[in-house]
Amino acid sequence: MNDYVCDLSGARPTAATVDSLARLALLLRREGSRLVLRHASPEIVELIAFMGMSDVLRVDPRG
Repeated sequence: MNDYVCDLSGARPTAATVDSLARLALLLRREGSRLVLRHASPEIVELIAFMGMSDVLRVDPRG
């Protein structure tokens, strides 16, 4: 299983951002890989939880 890391340090916390990340994560999951989000702002993490995507989008707590 491969991990693909996405650096969110410059990402804006919008629903469109979370939707795009969820679609990418699901695509990678079908391929046997996973998406890891790094440097996610608290706003993006909160939006991910609000949209019910916490099970789909894995946020790396270390960074």
